[in-house]
Amino acid sequence: MYTRCAIFEGQITPGREDEFFRLVEERLLPLWKQMPHATAVRVLRGERRDADAPPIAMMQEIDYPSLDAIDEALSSPIRTKARAVTEEIVKLFDGRFYHIVYRRQAEG
Repeated sequence: MYTRCAIFEGQITPGREDEFFRLVEERLLPLWKQMPHATAVRVLRGERRDADAPPIAMMQEIDYPSLDAIDEALSSPIRTKARAVTEEIVKLFDGRFYHIVYRRQAEG
């Protein structure tokens, strides 16, 4: 099992946090759930962090059965649509977002 994470490092425009997450839930989450081979989608909202931790406002995680499945999802028309919506929503975000793919090593 592999998880592709989008990490939103930075700050949502002060006072517009609820709007940002509402737009993510209403406009992006449905697209992310349509990604080919996606088995689970999670959106995580930062609530607390260590004093020396980077300011991670949000993380998005999508589980896939294989690296090939991720590659197929990334080349799909759904990703193109999601990317366009993301570009609109990040106007409420000051920072950067990037992706990391993890392989599930163990569960407890």
